[in-house]
Amino acid sequence: MTIFFNQLAIFISTICLLVPSIGYFRGDSHGGSAGPPPSLWNFKVTQPIFGAPAVHGGSIYFGSADSILYALDAATGEPRWTYKTRGPIRSTVAIEGDRLFLVGGDGIVYAFNKDSGTVIWTFATEGEKLYPLYSYADYFFSSPVVEAGVVYFGSGDGHVYALKSSTGELVWKFKTGDVVHAVPVLYGDKLFVGSFDGYVYALRRATGELAWKFKSVGHRFFPAGEMQGNPVAGNGLVYVGGRDYNIYALDTAKGFSHWNKQFPKGWALALSVKDSVLYVGTSDDDLVLALDGRTGAEIWKTDVRFNVFGAPAVTDSMLYVGTLQGKLLGLGRATGEIRWSWATDGYTEHHAEFFKSEDKVVKEEFYAIVGTPEGYIEALHKLGAIFSTPTIAGEKIYVSSTDGIVYCLRKNP
Repeated sequence: MTIFFNQLAIFISTICLLVPSIGYFRGDSHGGSAGPPPSLWNFKVTQPIFGAPAVHGGSIYFGSADSILYALDAATGEPRWTYKTRGPIRSTVAIEGDRLFLVGGDGIVYAFNKDSGTVIWTFATEGEKLYPLYSYADYFFSSPVVEAGVVYFGSGDGHVYALKSSTGELVWKFKTGDVVHAVPVLYGDKLFVGSFDGYVYALRRATGELAWKFKSVGHRFFPAGEMQGNPVAGNGLVYVGGRDYNIYALDTAKGFSHWNKQFPKGWALALSVKDSVLYVGTSDDDLVLALDGRTGAEIWKTDVRFNVFGAPAVTDSMLYVGTLQGKLLGLGRATGEIRWSWATDGYTEHHAEFFKSEDKVVKEEFYAIVGTPEGYIEALHKLGAIFSTPTIAGEKIYVSSTDGIVYCLRKNP
């Protein structure tokens, strides 16, 4: 029993159990705008989906914890092809020309013909794994980034890799001190990526040579300051969130911090940048914020009532944000006003098991119900948590969820 209570105490501290009651909303629309987007089609699989759907050339591609990569007709949701890998897929695919690239949970990187699903080549890393400290919260594997004929990605084996997209031949690899599950970002002549060893690495994209590295502060529950978040770049800065509750704005040339912002209750890993503004989704603070990317000054913040892990999708006038409660929210980009909310099937079917009222979320009651880390994950799967960034393609929104469903919605103005 002592071990159980110790684990439960760590779990409660990690997800910040003792937070105040907060009001929630049920209304379909807010601020006098149009209601939530109507559903066009759904496609259900047997296991949760963590990566974002990728849309290209009339098809939509995604992988699931069932180890299967799916290709669907983007207009109808009808299957086009599938491919069974040997491990759970917790990443988003990348596409270049007629080729699709996947970092599999089996430690294999795949290149497919995107139209037929035929495997063109594979590359074996030294193996994939979850980070052992609070592994239940290591939700994603690294996703590939492809540009100018090179595929870049991180691995649970602690390396960052660069491969030729045409053949899968190794161009270079770089060894960090621990698991690399962040998605690299390319900016200028460098690649930026964080590792669970607590460092952000700037690598020469042509050679993999280290340009600089930056160490996070760390936190009492996360002394390594694991750099779990996907970095984004703009304004001559690279922005990245870590498990030490900080966001850092690092100089891309020299690696020093221009500013950092700490959140009192938890992680702030979900970042998007557009123009000079950094948009931030937080976990246990339950906030979406707009910050001046150059200074970190707050422009606006919105209470979205639950944890956010997927980066906001940004258009000229809107932000689209998914929460782990199973809600998709449409926010006005200028002010952060919530204009509408939409719910997954999982939320609709199971919210009454965890929330006494649809109009109020009481986090301490929710965590008391789930009880353990395993119970927490099971609850998120039931609720249809949205871990990924919504995909905006033309007049459609594609959303993946841990209820095992990809939803296609019509985007409202």
